[in-house]
Amino acid sequence: MDKKMMEGKSIQEWFEEHPLLNEIGLGEEVMWINPHYGDVACGSNLRKEEVTAASQRLDRFSSYIEKAFPETKGTNGIIESPLVPISNMKKAMEQTFRINIPGSMLLKCDNHLPISGSIKARGGIYEVLKLAETLAAKHGLLTQQESYAVFDSDAFRSVFNKYSIAVGSTGNLGLSIGIIGAKLGFNVTVHMSADAKEWKKDMLRKKGVQVIEYTSDYSKAVEEGRKQALSNPSCHFIDDENSRDLFLGYAVAASRLKKQLEQMHVTVDDTHPLFVYLPCGVGGAPGGITFGLKMEFGSNVHCFFVEPTQSPCFLIGQMTGLQDKASVQDFGLTNTTEADGLAVGRPSRFVGNAIGNLVSGCLTLHDTRLFSFLKNLADIENIHLEPSALAGFYGPIQLISEGVNYLRKHDLTQKMENAHHIIWATGGSIVPHDIMKSYYLKG
Repeated sequence: MDKKMMEGKSIQEWFEEHPLLNEIGLGEEVMWINPHYGDVACGSNLRKEEVTAASQRLDRFSSYIEKAFPETKGTNGIIESPLVPISNMKKAMEQTFRINIPGSMLLKCDNHLPISGSIKARGGIYEVLKLAETLAAKHGLLTQQESYAVFDSDAFRSVFNKYSIAVGSTGNLGLSIGIIGAKLGFNVTVHMSADAKEWKKDMLRKKGVQVIEYTSDYSKAVEEGRKQALSNPSCHFIDDENSRDLFLGYAVAASRLKKQLEQMHVTVDDTHPLFVYLPCGVGGAPGGITFGLKMEFGSNVHCFFVEPTQSPCFLIGQMTGLQDKASVQDFGLTNTTEADGLAVGRPSRFVGNAIGNLVSGCLTLHDTRLFSFLKNLADIENIHLEPSALAGFYGPIQLISEGVNYLRKHDLTQKMENAHHIIWATGGSIVPHDIMKSYYLKG
């Protein structure tokens, strides 16, 4: 293991330079506070105007979404999820871990996002809609005043049928892109990694999506999807590792969350800090949301990414600065986890550079905690999530028990009674009943 060199240093030298890697390499739970948090320099040229434009595009497509997916009628074709208090779950967590979590606790229920039932509906569906809009304009199908409900017609489908979409996925991104892409008329191929759940593959095939399976991990699935797209000029590759459009689709969540908080009379300001805990795989969804939240709330919001102990690719990439030049396997980890959506060995360099100064820190948790949280949430709040969606629940526990220095440094200690904690639930509503029952029994 030590012979491999990365950026001129051996693995052993990386361990010596970053002592926390020793605990990470042993698969222990850790909390890493980002020393670059708040730095002015940022590795991207992303602008708030682009997020606004993405939000406006989703508004334009609302008439199509409402027509093509009747389950969105209640939100007038807007793909959005509820924000709900979970005070009873908070009490149970305090009792279990024997700590006091000051402030209120809320759950952002992206497990109930329409169409594909996960956080990936934000970015994945957005990128496909943007592609559809671009092609419709190119083929002269759109007029300025026309309702986008016309996208749900044979005239549009016959055009889109000449084009293909490819994506590499551990599951939920593939579901989002497959469902919306096939509905519009695109030929969609999803390259699925070994850890992708069988029921997700089956669901895609029933929607008319081609699924190609691999015995290796997420990175290989993405690599093969990229190769397919390069060999076909009419194929659009949705690159979970590098896509600006995916990122912007996720970022739209922030302005909508701000409105939800206002409707609930939840204040976020200098004396009422907001803490957000986001499960993290390659980094696209939590990264885009963090970017949007920082645009809306500035220094009053604190975002923490949570990863499995065997797949902390974003933490390692940020801490070492190696980004995607290192994999979790390089440091002795397996990248094997029950949290299929988080089973990623290398992070997105694009996202790491874009939000390296915006994320407050990263933490890891054992898979067993996912199932414990899953069972308790079902029992106490009657909310059912898939395992990866439970990762955020460990965030406030670690912040209070391990993040004392962070709270002191940012003058937050005396403000915590006024704090609000949002745990981002990333998926679960379309998990088949028997599978969800097995998750529950495991908990």
